[in-house]
Amino acid sequence: MVSLNSVNSLQSAVTFAERKVQQDRDQVAQDEDRLDSSRSQLDLDNQSLTRAQRDSKRAQSATTPAPATPRLDSAIEQRIPSRLLPKAPTLNTLGETIGKLINVVA
Repeated sequence: MVSLNSVNSLQSAVTFAERKVQQDRDQVAQDEDRLDSSRSQLDLDNQSLTRAQRDSKRAQSATTPAPATPRLDSAIEQRIPSRLLPKAPTLNTLGETIGKLINVVA
């Protein structure tokens, strides 16, 4: 036979279980609210990051100096290394050149 104590303890256990289930449901609802809030904040942060990256790229492209145009006057003024210049004629070659010129004229 079922005693009164066993019925009371079963009712107490059921009541405790129901309270625990309700507490867990409340906790799940709070967690869902926090998750939704975190997702919203994440979206805002991603938008802010995208704007900051875009602004940074614009700022970098605006401050990047344009390549300097070549200055021809400074290019012309540069000296040619002496090893690349033709050698000055020696006395013998000058004599031969003059001799050929005299033969042609005469």
